[in-house]
Amino acid sequence: MRWLIMAALFLPVSGNTAVGSGYAVVVSSESAIADMAPDKIRDIFLKRRNFEGGTRLIPVNLVGEDEPRREFEAAVLGMDREAINRYWISNHFQGVSPPTTQASLQSVKSFVENVDGAIGYVPLDMVDGNLRVIYEF
Repeated sequence: MRWLIMAALFLPVSGNTAVGSGYAVVVSSESAIADMAPDKIRDIFLKRRNFEGGTRLIPVNLVGEDEPRREFEAAVLGMDREAINRYWISNHFQGVSPPTTQASLQSVKSFVENVDGAIGYVPLDMVDGNLRVIYEF
């Protein structure tokens, strides 16, 4: 039994996919962005980074505290709701506002498909030919 536990610790994890993956950070299929490290994605959604190459980036969040947003904040931003609120309150006084929000996952998908430079997250099963996955979590 002990050797099974040890063996499991050394099993490779493929790509950027975390165990229990079910969501993807996406851009339009027309975007020049092919993939992106989670630290860059974090900087984009915290408005510390505004461009990738020559593309102006527009991060889009799901409004509220639905499961996909909580998953994204924990897995990619590495922050809980309280830390995120403190972050945006302190940045408000520096003139930095939070990302754009959309009311549903379908509207996040549509926004990313139709707005140049948009970057958002959706469940993997919503990804189609109009979106490019740049990171899975």
